[in-house]
Amino acid sequence: MRPRFPHRIIGFCRLLSALVFSSMMVAGPAAAQNNNGQYTMQEIIDTGHSFFGSASGGLAKVVESAFQKYGLPNGYILGQEGGGAFIAGLTYGEGQLNTKNAGEHPLYWQGPSLGIDYGGQGSRVMMLVYDLPSIDGIYARFGGVSGSAYVIAGFGMTVLKNNDVLVVPIRTGVGARLGVNVGYLKITQAPTWNPF
Repeated sequence: MRPRFPHRIIGFCRLLSALVFSSMMVAGPAAAQNNNGQYTMQEIIDTGHSFFGSASGGLAKVVESAFQKYGLPNGYILGQEGGGAFIAGLTYGEGQLNTKNAGEHPLYWQGPSLGIDYGGQGSRVMMLVYDLPSIDGIYARFGGVSGSAYVIAGFGMTVLKNNDVLVVPIRTGVGARLGVNVGYLKITQAPTWNPF
């Protein structure tokens, strides 16, 4: 008489394999749904390398830092801005909001700053957008404390907030704007000279 023990092990292994396979089939679509409408770090880095071109050497570290602190964005803005300051300053920019579920939308931004700040700035800007409930949620004033040392071919990252929506500008450009300044960005649908 042969023992039935090996048959039970084989049966148990088959059952375990079926359970593991079934859980993988269920977990795959669930993970995809969790990222629905959000961008992965690799998508943002690839877009940034295309946008910033040869100046994109340190981009991955800045994006990685933003993802570690704030998670997956559900939108991003690509654009250009110019500004200058001596104690008080102004920034103007234009770009395009990109989302997976609501398409592309042109927009403009303006903002004053006040603080220990001097210099001029001409930048290409990528802004990561977090927790945007709808496109209309981007047209607002986003305040925060920004301060970075801009170096030629370097990157700076700041964080701006309006209610639950975060905007994280990542900048590179020519010139230097040093110091810590407190200000805001007003994002609008149409260009305006009024930063207030």
